[in-house]
Amino acid sequence: MEEPESRREWILGQFKDACSHLKREQEYKVWQDSNLAKMIFTNKFFYEKLNYIHQNPVEDLLVQYPEEYMFSSARNYAELDFYLKLYW
Repeated sequence: MEEPESRREWILGQFKDACSHLKREQEYKVWQDSNLAKMIFTNKFFYEKLNYIHQNPVEDLLVQYPEEYMFSSARNYAELDFYLKLYW
């Protein structure tokens, strides 16, 4: 009989522990609770947030430049082929 992979058991334990403070019945929790939604009132703030989103794949070392990530709207702004469509 094969032993279960230790990383799997460890991460499931982490996800289970993340539910300990919840009032509702839930076995596992992956995402954090916080939702820090902010209203966008200026173009400057909009472009700060857009740049932050576009930089995420770069920060995670998935690509060197934002427009290289095929699932990013950064490709739209760079006028490259893309998988996402912007509706405005």
